[in-house]
Amino acid sequence: MNERIDELMIQAGARFEMMNWVHYDDFEYKKFVELIIKQCGVALHPMLRDMVSRGQAYELIKEHFGVEE
Repeated sequence: MNERIDELMIQAGARFEMMNWVHYDDFEYKKFVELIIKQCGVALHPMLRDMVSRGQAYELIKEHFGVEE
């Protein structure tokens, strides 16, 4: 995994300790998924600049997964 995934896991409640052991006691998987979907919008942003309806693809992704801002 890359560092960005680790950061999102921490934001969702995972705890990393020595030797990369992960504790999921307080991990909110729904929050993690929501953060991942939001990052999809960030990743798509350069492509969306040229779309007539800017952000339409990101909105469709959020709608498909039921993510609310």
